[in-house]
Amino acid sequence: MTEEQQEDVKPKINLVVDFEGQNCTVKVKPGMPFKKLFEAAEKRFGKEPGTFKFTFSGVRLRPEETPAEHNMEDGDTIDAHLQQLGGARLL
Repeated sequence: MTEEQQEDVKPKINLVVDFEGQNCTVKVKPGMPFKKLFEAAEKRFGKEPGTFKFTFSGVRLRPEETPAEHNMEDGDTIDAHLQQLGGARLL
């Protein structure tokens, strides 16, 4: 097996997405952008794309970032939050 072939065989990790006590597990490659994970989680929770904002250890995750950039490991939990729109000050 050549080095190039070995690089293609990257281990996948299972990440848990938690939304209000409901969990779904998504298997991803460490170098895969979160965009695909976000879409899969929203679909499993029956929500429209772009409904959630995702955080890991209190840090907001962006769609172009990857699990490797955040040193995520198998079994780590990502929190899903409903996006809050609007809101006004009370006078």
